[in-house]
Amino acid sequence: MPASSCPRGEGQRPLALRVLTFNIAHGRGLTPIQGLTLRHKLRVNLRRIARLILKLKPDIVALQEIDHHSRWAGNFDQLDYLRWHTGYPHAVFGINNRREGFMNLSYGNAFLSKHPIVDWESRAFGAARVGEKGFLYAEFDCAGRRLPLVNMHLHYRSRGRRFAQVEQVMDYVAAKHAARRAQWDLLPIVCGDLNNVAHSPDATAELLRYFSLHGHYSLHPQGGLTFPSPLPSRGLDFIFLPPGCGEVRCEVVPSYLSDHRPVWVEFEL
Repeated sequence: MPASSCPRGEGQRPLALRVLTFNIAHGRGLTPIQGLTLRHKLRVNLRRIARLILKLKPDIVALQEIDHHSRWAGNFDQLDYLRWHTGYPHAVFGINNRREGFMNLSYGNAFLSKHPIVDWESRAFGAARVGEKGFLYAEFDCAGRRLPLVNMHLHYRSRGRRFAQVEQVMDYVAAKHAARRAQWDLLPIVCGDLNNVAHSPDATAELLRYFSLHGHYSLHPQGGLTFPSPLPSRGLDFIFLPPGCGEVRCEVVPSYLSDHRPVWVEFEL
């Protein structure tokens, strides 16, 4: 991905945006296993998540571990449920894991947005029928500016698999940049549950190294702890901001709606 400032936005008025990333743990709250959570309790927790989203007022919400139709998580479309209760007009679901039959599983990553989604694509990292991770790419029309975002969820245990997964993300972004850079007003914002801390020689540091070769990317939060709630000891959830983002503010939100805490970042273009 050659260095580029994506200058299409030059001369436009400043635009303030807020992006939220949140692993909602299949809607189960702090219950350790979603299959033991009643459908009613899942819906109650999702309504609480919807109220939190409305309180935080993000322009774009990146969700991980959200279920489409999974028996272990109430067997309903959780994104549609959140969309209904937040009133966000735009949404897209990226399914990483599909298993048919009686014990059906269908879940992955998703975006909710106040701004139109003009293009999107979902990629699973592999073909496992349980536990498969992946990433969701989308482009948003934010007041006439084309902003690309990547929402990912990496492997929770294997460092080697995380490196292989971020290689897929890097190759994908490089190909997209070559094909679409004339349409972009900003290099990609990248976020999600990376399942490793930023200061270790792991996937988060590797992604930051890669993106920093192509401009002054910054990593957020800087030192915040996101997992496991309610008493987090590690930061696993991040947002990478590309050059062109100014007046940056970030917060890890104290929350007991998942084993992960949500992170929002606000910036100006």
